[in-house]
Amino acid sequence: MASDATGNGPLQGGGGAAPAAQQAQGQQLIVNAQYIKDLSFENPRAPHSLRPQTTQPQVEINVDVGAQNLGPDTFEVVLTIKSSAKIQEEALFLVELAYAGVVTVRNVPQEMLSAVVLVETPRLLFPFARNIIADTTRDGGFPPLMINPIDFAELLRRNSATQAGTPAGGTAMA
Repeated sequence: MASDATGNGPLQGGGGAAPAAQQAQGQQLIVNAQYIKDLSFENPRAPHSLRPQTTQPQVEINVDVGAQNLGPDTFEVVLTIKSSAKIQEEALFLVELAYAGVVTVRNVPQEMLSAVVLVETPRLLFPFARNIIADTTRDGGFPPLMINPIDFAELLRRNSATQAGTPAGGTAMA
């Protein structure tokens, strides 16, 4: 017997009732489009920064996720990654990427909607953003910056705690 997307029970057959039809379709997360919204790379000390370095650079990576509602069940989700590498407080490179996706979310309970939009969607977008960052740093003359996988559920928890503690909200770091 087939189960719905939550695994909670059998799929309901036709019968003409709207709730049964919605349940029959199951929960859906559809990625309609993915795109680079903004990309910036700076190599302020070039060509000197491209020489072999005697010490390991200090790399800082900041990650943020934002979303806006575009329609009843459509959202734009933006994964923003900012990274800098420094040696002895001198910048080697700065890279900023805003990678976005337009998604449709259907048949998801309201209490799960933020998790689907702010955790599952960036989890799907992340490999593409990671590749863009790696290619950009490599094309800038450095070894590719390979960002470790990110726990977007923990990022959401930290960001929610930060916003609850301050009126203006904040950016979570990973």
